[in-house]
Amino acid sequence: MVKQDSKRRDRATEARILDAASAVFLKRGTAGARMQEIAREAGVNHALLHYYFRSKGHLAAAVFRRAAGALMPALIDLMASPRPLRDKVYAVVALEIDCLTQAPQLPAYIISELAHHPERVHQLIAQVSGVTPDAVGRRVTGVLKRQIAAAVRRGEIRSIEPAQFIVNLISLCVFPFAARPLLKEVLGMDDQAFASFMTRRRVQLPEFFMEALRP
Repeated sequence: MVKQDSKRRDRATEARILDAASAVFLKRGTAGARMQEIAREAGVNHALLHYYFRSKGHLAAAVFRRAAGALMPALIDLMASPRPLRDKVYAVVALEIDCLTQAPQLPAYIISELAHHPERVHQLIAQVSGVTPDAVGRRVTGVLKRQIAAAVRRGEIRSIEPAQFIVNLISLCVFPFAARPLLKEVLGMDDQAFASFMTRRRVQLPEFFMEALRP
């Protein structure tokens, strides 16, 4: 019983540290994050950070896996699913905007991390899917290629490369969050106005995307 209680406390402390680190890293990025701030946020001493995560680098990697893992597995599964193409577009937009509304700093953080640590792409994909990034790409593009070809034959859309389809759709969802500080300043939005803007975009974007593909 004592050992079980100790393990529970260890897991709770580790989770509290990771929660605090996630908040600090997403706000400041890896370069700007300080271990002292993370310890203060978690309510632990500096030594405990090193006990659970050994170094800032290990903690940063754990934060990145958690951050990207919140969206990527579901997005990969959805893109590779047999759902009809139009339904898939609506579902992808809803998934991305709903997830990023809860963590609007996530895109800028992930983009920055991948720019400075490109090796994390392979680590992340392997962890969330169990296969290599190129295998994930083949799986997703293979399904989309067949669906796009079928929709073109039916006269519903014009031809488009699966890679262009994926990048266009994801970019339209992610860009407003990645550029949120700029858009808020230029468009005169506060946090509430931006959230309202993205709620409207969640409804309007799928139809805009499908209309752009009409022959």
